[in-house]
Parts: sequence; C-alpha cells; structure tokens
Amino acid sequence: MNPLPFDPHTHLARRAFLGRTGVGLGALALNALLRPATFAAGADRWPGVVSPLHHAAKCKRVIYLYQAGGPSHLETFDYKPKLKEMHGQPMPESFTKGQQIAQLQGQKLNCFGPQFDFKKFGKSGQEICEQFPHIGSVADDLCIIRSMYTEQINHDPAHTLMNTGSIVAGRPSMGSWLLYGLGTETQDLPGYVVLMSAGKGGQMQPIAARQWHSGFLPSQFQGVKFQSKGDPVLYIQNPPGVSHDAQREIVDTVNHLNRLEHDRVQDAEVQTRIAQYEMAFRMQSSVPGLMDIANEPQHVLDLYGANPGDGSFASNCLLARRLAERGVRFIQLYHRDWDHHSQIKPHLQLKAPEVDRATMALITDLKQRGMFDDTLIVWGGEFGRTPMAQGDGRDHHIKGFSMMLAGGGIKGGITYGATDELGYAAVENRVSVHDLHATMLHLFGIKHTRLTVKYQGLDARLTGIAGDVVKGILA
Repeated sequence: MNPLPFDPHTHLARRAFLGRTGVGLGALALNALLRPATFAAGADRWPGVVSPLHHAAKCKRVIYLYQAGGPSHLETFDYKPKLKEMHGQPMPESFTKGQQIAQLQGQKLNCFGPQFDFKKFGKSGQEICEQFPHIGSVADDLCIIRSMYTEQINHDPAHTLMNTGSIVAGRPSMGSWLLYGLGTETQDLPGYVVLMSAGKGGQMQPIAARQWHSGFLPSQFQGVKFQSKGDPVLYIQNPPGVSHDAQREIVDTVNHLNRLEHDRVQDAEVQTRIAQYEMAFRMQSSVPGLMDIANEPQHVLDLYGANPGDGSFASNCLLARRLAERGVRFIQLYHRDWDHHSQIKPHLQLKAPEVDRATMALITDLKQRGMFDDTLIVWGGEFGRTPMAQGDGRDHHIKGFSMMLAGGGIKGGITYGATDELGYAAVENRVSVHDLHATMLHLFGIKHTRLTVKYQGLDARLTGIAGDVVKGILA
C-alpha cells in the first residue's frame, strides 16, 4: 500500500467524523491517511505518494483520444477479408451461441463485411482502413492492439469500466489515480483536464462527469472539464467592476474562513477547498491565453486542420499539446458520435476526416517538439462493433476490438494480438481493460498492485484484482 504514512497529528477529528459520515468510512480513512497540510494554500504542490518510483518511468503524461460510442474495429484497424467474403451469409452459430449480444439478441444474424478497403502503410506494413490515410502516414509510430476485450456491453457502464476500472459508479478515474500517485507538474493549471467535441455521422451518447471524478480520493484529484467554445471555464472572468486585486482579497478572505473551519474540524477536504480556490484564482490568468490557439503559427493550424474557436476535435488536439507543454499530467479528449447502429458507411465517411488529420498532427507536432518519447497517446473507445449486421450498421460488441497507442515507451510499427477470422472474438494475446490500465501505470514507473488505498476495508486500486502489464508492446 502506498498512501502517505499515518500521522496522529492529522488524524480525522471527531467533529469531522460526525460531519461527514455520509461519505463513507473508506473516504474517512483516506482523509486520516493523507496529510491535510499538503493541500494548504502556499504549500508545495501535491508530490504524489509513489516516491520513489517503483521502476524507471518511460513517460510523463497521457493524451487520451477517447472515441466515445464504440468505433468499429472492422472499419478502422482490423481488416477481415473472410468476413468480406461471407457478407450477407448467416453468421456461424459456433461464434455466437450462448454469447452476450446487445440489441441483436434473438434476431437472425448475418455477416456484415468491412465497408471499406484497407491499405498497408509505412515500412512496417500496418493494415489500416483507407479512410484514415493521415493516421496511416505515421503507421511506423503506432502500436495497434487488435485483441482488446471488455465486460460491459452498454455505453455507460462500458465508459465507467474503461475510465475507472470498475462498473461501480463512484470509483476514482484513471487520471485521478495517476495524480494521486505522481502529483502534478504545474501550479497554474489542473493536473487533469477534459475536453469534449462532437461532429457529424452517428448517434451522440451522453458522457457523465463521473468518468473523470476522483471517487473516494480527495476532490483535489478529479478532472476539470474545459469548454471548447466560449469561456473555457465557467466564471473564469471577473464580474464587471471587480478588479484583480479585489478578487485576490475575496479569495484571501474565503480561505481565511476555510482555515478557521479546518482548525475546528481537521478535515482534509477543507484544505482541498483552499487549494482549489487558489488554483481557480491562478487559472484566471493562465487559462485564457492557453486556450486561445489563434496565436499559433498558421502552418501549425493547417497541420491540425484547426480553426480557432470552433470546438472541434482538431482544435482540442492542438489544445492538448499546449496543455502538455504546460505540465498537465492527464489530458482526455472525448470525441462523440461513434455509435453506428445504422448507416455505418456514410457516417464513417463523415467521422473519419474529423479525427484522421488531427491525430496525425498531434503525433507529428509532439515529435517536432521533442515531446513524443515521453507522452503516451491512446486512441480508442469503450468497445467495438459486431461483425453481424444491424440493418446497414453494427451493434455493440465486447468480445474483440482495437485500440491504438503511440509514444511514451510504446513500441512503434507493430500490430499486437488478433481476433478470429471474422473479427468476433480476441483469440491471440488478449488484452483486458485492466491489462491496459496496468500497462499505462507501468509506463509511468508505477507497479499497479502497489498503488492502493484502503476503502471499505480493502486495498482498492485502479485494476481491481486483475491486470497484467502487456510487455509485448513496450519499447
């Protein structure tokens, strides 16, 4: 277990215990373990509990390009000529008998071939759908995992599992675990930032804020959602007539009252509140300039295909690079509309251009700035799509799907694992969500079984009771 050692001088006071019984004994125990002084205004930024690192780290930050809705592996990274050959024919019962199927349960199941051709890209010959030529141009930097599988077949619990390692709402997100373990590298910005975008060509699924929540960890570690249009953070501007100095006085007064409250109840969350007020005040200066990409050189805007202020995935990718440069540890971009139950071919022809150039541009830009080798890039959704037809689309699918990784300690130019000849199930070098999380933590120098917190009497961790590092994809 790796939390800070117990300190009797910061033990949770009886008043705090009585005042916070509604949050659960696990959170109370954690507050007793954490040193509240760490969160005080003016104190050094949170250093992280993994000190020293369990082993040498390969990366410093994550940019997670989350394609919400479930991109079809069969139209992105996993070409199945046999499925194309069997298009329209009955799906062999040997694949589907007794298996969990979402909306196709009890219906006649027919094979639905890949809707686009694939091409070989780069010296490595990676097979990628022809709709993603820009991603194909950096194929030698990519690791494509074709053998992912998950446990949840509906969007919300699948998102929760992918983000928190559990289907139970209220667990800390992976970004929160990472901040808790390693701390932050910036004092003027949150260590965990979320950006959202949407485009055309698919059903838009809601994304709940609990996907980036800190759960039973202190709220200091939760993600902060930045708006892609308008003010990046609500109330980032001072109200009319309130000067910078006046705002400073207000923050100082509120924090003085909070310190009096902390002296009375000895509750770590009060110190968190103080730190967040200070962070919010500093963000009023740091965030507006950060989010204004109009001052980027035109050739950089052209590389991404970004238009300042449009809130697109391309603009968010450029913002992700700017956040990474400023020390943000975990950056997550949700791009929605990937739920293709129908019209998958025309919808993908709209969807692919929204992400293709920008993904390539992010990789290229990071390489040009010397940041690629210590930045982990993850591209993928919460599950895949069925090789069986749902009209002219595909249903949710959990038995096999693809994800793409690049950068920070990942071996480039490789395809890892495989699904069967019809793309139904992962059969070679299978990779679970817990395995992915264990591997991500490993790249940061963290042994996933040692980053734990006592919660409800158990040593809780991101990977639950499972997870193995996928050594075959490590550089």
